[in-house]
Amino acid sequence: MGQPALQKSKSPWLTISVLCLGQLMIVLDQNIVNVALPAVQRGIGFSSENLVWVVNAYVIPFGGLLLLAGRLGDLIGRKVVFLTGVGLFSLASLLCGFASSEATMILFRFIQGIGGAVASACILGMVATTFSEPRKVAQAIGAYSFASAGGGAVGPLLGGVLTDTLSWHWIFFINAPIGAVLILVGLGRIERDRGQGLSKGTDFLGAVLVTAGMTLLVYTIVDAEQAGWGSAQTLLLGLLSILLLVGFVVRQATAAQPLLPLGIFRSRSLTAANIVQFMMIAGMFGLLFFGTLYVQRVLGYSSLEAGLGFVPIAVVIAGISLGLSARLITKFGQRPMLFTGLVLIIAAFVMLSFARVDGTYVVDFLPASLFMGAGFGLAAPAMMGLGMSSVTPEESGIASGLFNTTQQVGGAIGLAVLSAVVSSRTDDLTAAGKAEPDALLGGYHAAFLLAAGFVLLALVIGAVMLAKKEPERRQPAGGPTDASESDLVTG
Repeated sequence: MGQPALQKSKSPWLTISVLCLGQLMIVLDQNIVNVALPAVQRGIGFSSENLVWVVNAYVIPFGGLLLLAGRLGDLIGRKVVFLTGVGLFSLASLLCGFASSEATMILFRFIQGIGGAVASACILGMVATTFSEPRKVAQAIGAYSFASAGGGAVGPLLGGVLTDTLSWHWIFFINAPIGAVLILVGLGRIERDRGQGLSKGTDFLGAVLVTAGMTLLVYTIVDAEQAGWGSAQTLLLGLLSILLLVGFVVRQATAAQPLLPLGIFRSRSLTAANIVQFMMIAGMFGLLFFGTLYVQRVLGYSSLEAGLGFVPIAVVIAGISLGLSARLITKFGQRPMLFTGLVLIIAAFVMLSFARVDGTYVVDFLPASLFMGAGFGLAAPAMMGLGMSSVTPEESGIASGLFNTTQQVGGAIGLAVLSAVVSSRTDDLTAAGKAEPDALLGGYHAAFLLAAGFVLLALVIGAVMLAKKEPERRQPAGGPTDASESDLVTG
């Protein structure tokens, strides 16, 4: 049996800081690049049709490799996998900054996506097993939640600042010194975990099936807007990706040492948390993407002003995730905090659906963004805590990879669906004679209401699946054994 990662660390909060900084770096990179795309296009000479591959070349390997990377963490050690991923991500970032052609940029972004997947797949599992005391577990997961959500909110601002004051090259260069610090500190401060050994679960066929299936699925989703959702390419690739993933599930049910033990889904908490996250992130991408478009294309804000407009969300998420959520979870339990957070997110989307063409940031966007920040700050730590609390230390890597995969696929599918709705609604309103700002806003309103529906569905699913506590909690080694202490975690 492998030992819990980081359980014997002499400086656990420094370890948490290193892990969360790694998560923040990766999440920032996913959002910082979008703002700089026009500058990248001018600097390298990207064609308009190929520019999207600056994003897609990263997203596809990232989404496809998370499960495999998480399982490798369980087998060969999560510290080794995390630091290897950080090193590859940082090196690829440096190469992206020096890229001088379309081909080299796309290639280096692909490598960067591999590094990002390898680094991030194990982070949540390491964070969740650093402590055994419920209050500290909640605080650590709150810090991870802030790194994940705060990076998404701050990314557009940082991207605008770096691009405007320095150049687009620095949105990539900035990762190199951060990665170097993470590796140097991590080598000395993160405790080495032994892992179970490759002989305990080297399911090569399963690895090929899930990596090919997830990679192809993400590719099909991100390319569907250009190829068309009803095109032969989208339908055939979508069917093939589903067949590969079905083959993976069948393989896991029959393999002697499965890559993803299906028994892990016997936990209602883990299963419900992943479903809730899928629906919640599918909706949240609506705020990050279409909220930015609203303040820029309707209210007329610049890229930098739009980035500044998202700072309050990051501040609220930080205040709640880092300070308040652990105390509330300890006092009231994780399920009430999860449901409260989801209700606040739904309210935020409903508020955005009333945004006006002649509106103002303070009236039409800020209140909803504060509700959104508070909702995510409460929901995310509770959701992740519920999922990870029922996972053994030996499965924490694959569970962490599963959470990240759910997040990536949920975001990709959510954004694709919402984009299709916005496009259709905007076209209908334009054909009806509406002015461009009114037609755009009508499309955004439809997206915000659909996003609210996604999160409402997450709330209903969570309420049904988490109506009762787990009949038997799967304790991590060295974890709480007192029943009342366990109740603090599971709520």
